[in-house]
Amino acid sequence: MATTSSLDQQQLLFMESEDCILVTEQDQEKGRASKKHCHIWSNIDSKVGDDDVPCLHRAFSVFLFNSKGQLLLQQRASEKITFPDYWTNTCCSHPLYNLDSEREGKNQSGVRTAARRKLEHELGIPQSSIDLNRFIYLTRILYKAPSGNPQDSQWGEHEVDYCLFYVLTEKEDAQFDEYLKSMNLNEVRAVKFVNSDELLHMLDVLNEQKKEIEITPWFKLICRRFLFKWWETLLLCMEKNDFSALDAMKDHENVHKLN
Repeated sequence: MATTSSLDQQQLLFMESEDCILVTEQDQEKGRASKKHCHIWSNIDSKVGDDDVPCLHRAFSVFLFNSKGQLLLQQRASEKITFPDYWTNTCCSHPLYNLDSEREGKNQSGVRTAARRKLEHELGIPQSSIDLNRFIYLTRILYKAPSGNPQDSQWGEHEVDYCLFYVLTEKEDAQFDEYLKSMNLNEVRAVKFVNSDELLHMLDVLNEQKKEIEITPWFKLICRRFLFKWWETLLLCMEKNDFSALDAMKDHENVHKLN
């Protein structure tokens, strides 16, 4: 049983009051469970009856780019229960079973709605400024990872994760610093925009086992398999102001099992 007495109380409240959407490995909805239940590693790394994936749940990862094509990274707050202080993509979270609008499957409406909600909650970007139709849905991945040392980890993740791009306009760039004044420090420790070479350097430092940089497992997996190809295509699209070339990068049929 995971201990909770030392955890941040705001983060624990979210864990206990919000329900994740349980799914099969093919991303078919099959029920609900508390966020806390879904993230206890002993629950994840077990089998319940005939169910090999009792805690597998739906999630999303947003990759937000400015008008120069730089990607916004966030460092998760120290208060986070899973992967505290790790660097990751712009925003990572879950659509909630509790909210009917976030269970809607048509055109990924539920996932897009949840992403908009969390961009405001974490980074202070007003929901009114986020156009759901401008999210570019690329594909889904499936992964499982403990938070911290696998030998003694109490928490972890097991997700079907929707990968979403969002590109700011020059006008939105100018407003962005103002938005970040409302950044939620209980969720986010720091943010920075990087180009692809800078992100590759971060990954190289990690590969050299230098301990000053920690990167979330889902972000590492997406980087290794997909991100840099997607990013290169995105930059070409931005030069032409035509995003149709990204269509060839999309795979909405498969859930890619990455570990």
